[in-house]
Order: sequence, then structure tokens, then C-alpha cells
Amino acid sequence: MSTPLASRPLAVHFLTGSQEMYGEETLRQVAEQSRRVADELGAHGLGVELQWQPVLTDSTSVHRAVLAANADEQCAGVITWMHTFSPAKMWIAGLDALRKPLLHLHTQADARLPWGSIDMDFMNLNQAAHGDRELGHVVGRLGLARAIVSGHVSNPIVRQRVSEWASAARGAHELRTMRVARFGDNMREVAVTDGDKVEAQIRFGVSVNSYGVTELVNLVAAAPEAALNELVTEYLDTYAVAPDLRPGAARHTSLRYGAAIEWGLRTFLADGGFTAFTTNFEDLGGLRQLPGLAVQRLMADGYGFGGEGDWKTSVLLRTLKAMGAGRTGGTSFMEDYTYDLSTPGEERILGAHMLEVCPSIAGTTPTLEIHPLSIGGKEDPVRLRFTAAPAPGVVVGLSDLGDRFRLTLNEIEVVDPTEPLPRLPVASATWRPEPDFATSTESWILAGAPHHTVLSTAVGTPELRHLAEMLRTELVLIDRHASVEGIRDRLRWNAAYHRLNNHLCV
Repeated sequence: MSTPLASRPLAVHFLTGSQEMYGEETLRQVAEQSRRVADELGAHGLGVELQWQPVLTDSTSVHRAVLAANADEQCAGVITWMHTFSPAKMWIAGLDALRKPLLHLHTQADARLPWGSIDMDFMNLNQAAHGDRELGHVVGRLGLARAIVSGHVSNPIVRQRVSEWASAARGAHELRTMRVARFGDNMREVAVTDGDKVEAQIRFGVSVNSYGVTELVNLVAAAPEAALNELVTEYLDTYAVAPDLRPGAARHTSLRYGAAIEWGLRTFLADGGFTAFTTNFEDLGGLRQLPGLAVQRLMADGYGFGGEGDWKTSVLLRTLKAMGAGRTGGTSFMEDYTYDLSTPGEERILGAHMLEVCPSIAGTTPTLEIHPLSIGGKEDPVRLRFTAAPAPGVVVGLSDLGDRFRLTLNEIEVVDPTEPLPRLPVASATWRPEPDFATSTESWILAGAPHHTVLSTAVGTPELRHLAEMLRTELVLIDRHASVEGIRDRLRWNAAYHRLNNHLCV
């Protein structure tokens, strides 16, 4: 089936600065070398198309290029490079109008200098060291959020850093156009899954609205037999299906109902243009099962999801899915469930949820099974069961503090469980948090971070740093260098900064 990412090709505009005083011959060389740099950078795969734009030599052309980037629905961001000396006053109007993420690439046409032949013509043509500092001054004066990457584009580290920024730009672009469907409200009496949806739309661009579960129930009831047959065949071909769920077996009707939920959810989301959604086991209405298999498969196709009405985690998951598209690893809805504290210094976290863990993180082919669910009062739901593949990763949470949103990020190492989990009837992940269990959990709690998270082995800290900067959103990083005292101080400094930086409403 189609994924929401399949029809979303994105581009980054490559803008080069110069000026008219150099003359036509020099500007011709600027254009040739600029295109060569852009081609080399784009040829190695940024996850977006790099679109070279004609060299900009005056305020009007700069402003026009920026407005074109703003108006291009497929443009995720802008890369600037001052090949020569481009007087930055000509960039003020354009940069002030920029509404897309900005990366300032500080490079030059060739990595090696021709020492024996350098003359003033060469010096006039190769002035990025001069021009980029001029632009940097104006961008700093304007107070624009931007990334800066220095080095030649032949350097793999430079290309990797640009790729990380492009990944974050994809996420920021996704947020600006994201629509989230909530079936019902969030779980009753729970604080952290609630939040200000209006502020989220102002800050991020995402639109979050609620729908009665009856609309989904009606679609599930209307699922065509042919569509169910197709889905069941796909299940049998893709997963290790438990014998009691196979055609003709005692519980095959439960599998077909799980397929009906998937067809109904896909139809609702596709018809409404939604790329993320939530469900709530306290608000299932006429659904006979809590959606499990359907949610897992939709996440694997790139949809965002949050359990118990948690729209913020749904938004975050969809964003990281967009950022990690085409990369190795996976990204899933997750929850810290319980701990293995048996060996001091080797403590591990066991993460899972009632049903909804994405198979993109699976280490082996998932099994498709049916088991009782001890809450919700519904029929036994079908679900995919597996354990996550070992890999470095991150766990990220989005919380609403009232005056701002906060991203909290813990670097982790996903590991195999210490022992098999033969009786755990849901998918799970086991990980060691950085820098250690006590620092990780105490810092997470200090930050007021949520219990629902996104676990990703496809997206890392650099990309999420860029995303936070693009969104002007606080990021609390718990990595191998973290300490509880340092995190406590950082939270206090952050609070002062964000409160002073907020614009007053008049």
C-alpha cells in the first residue's frame, strides 16, 4: 500500500552570492564553479533534491529568490554560499522575508590552492572567506536561526553535516503541513498527554483536530470483503502468522476484523489528508478490538501515532518518520515500561506499549498473534510481536510547559533483552540509556518529559539539534556527558532564556 512519504519529494534551493562589480567574465566563472559545488554536494544524496539557482548580485534578485523559495511548496530550506564578496546589505530584505530553514555553507570552489599561480585575479574570484563573514554579520544582526557548515564539499564529514540539516528541514517542512486526527480525547486524568493545540499550530504549523470514533466504526463495518482478502493475504506473506489466526482456524475472524480496522483507518486518513493520528482505549465505541495490528502497520508506512490520545507524540513520531525516510534503522512509538536493576552499572530499560510498537525497529520477522488485553473491555486484539534490533538510537519526548514546548532527548543503545521474553504478548525494545540509568531517569524526570516517547535508530542527535533550532524550541540533551547537576542548571538557564525571549502580546 502507498505511504504518506511516497508523494512528498522535497528540494533545497542553493543560493550563491556575488556582485556586479566583478564583471561578466568573473560572474561566468562564479556560476560555473557554484554549479559544480552544488552538483558535487547533491550527487552524494541529501534525502532532498538540491536545486541550484542563478547567481545573485543585487538586492532585488536576492529578495526575488527568497520569495520564490517561500512560495515553493516543495522547498524544505535554503543553502547560501558567498562565492565572492557579496555586500550583505543587499541580502537584508531577502533574509528578513525568509520563512524556510537556512544553512550557511562556508566553502570554496576548490579544496587545494594553486600556490605557484595565485594572483589578484584568483584572489578576487575566491573570496568565500571574506564574503561569508560579511553575510554572517547580517544574519546575526537579523537574529535568524541558521546552521553553519564549514569545509569543502568533497569532505564526507561536510556532506554528512549538510545531510543532517536537510533531514531536519524535511521534518520542519512536514510539521508545517501536518494534519493529525484524534479519535476521541486523551486518557482521562492524564496530564502530560494534554497540551495547547492552538499554540502547537502557531509554533509548528501542525493542525490537530478530534473526530468521533463512530466515523471509524462505520468505515470498519463497511470494509469490502475483497479488500479484507487482500490484506489477509499480505499478512500471510509478510509475517509468521499464528496457527489459530490462519484461514479456516478458530480465530481467523479476529484477524479479518483486525484487517477491517486497518482498511477503515487507512481510508479515513487518506480521505482526510492526515499523516498522523491517535486512538484511546477508553473511547473505542463500537470497535470490537483496540487497534493494534493496523496501528503498527500504519506506523511502518510512515504515519505518526500516539496512544491514549497523545497528539504531541503522534506529531513527533510523524516528524521523525519524515526525517528518517530512506535511512537504515527504524522509528517507533514507545513507552518506558519497567527496569532491570539487577546489575548496578548495567541497568536496562524495557520499553513497550499495550500493542502499538512499530515493526520498523524489529530485529527479525514479526509474528502475528492474538492475546487477551487486560484493559479496555473489548475482544482480544491481533498484534505484531517482536523485539527491537540492537543499534545506537535516541529516545525523544515532546512536552508542553505552558509557556513553551520542550524536546527532551536521551541517547541510548538498543540491546538484546537479557533473557527471552516468552510470555510478553507485545512487541518490545530494551536499551541502555546514556550516561547511566540514574542520571538518565533523574534528568528525564527533572525535565518534566513525557512517558510516551519516540524511539529512533534512524535519526540522531545532530538532526534533532537542527530541528529544535529551526523551530526555536527548547532541547534538553541527556548524553554521555550529562550530569544531574548540569541538567538542573541547564533547565534553569533555559527557563530564563525562553521567558526573556518570548514576544509580549499587546
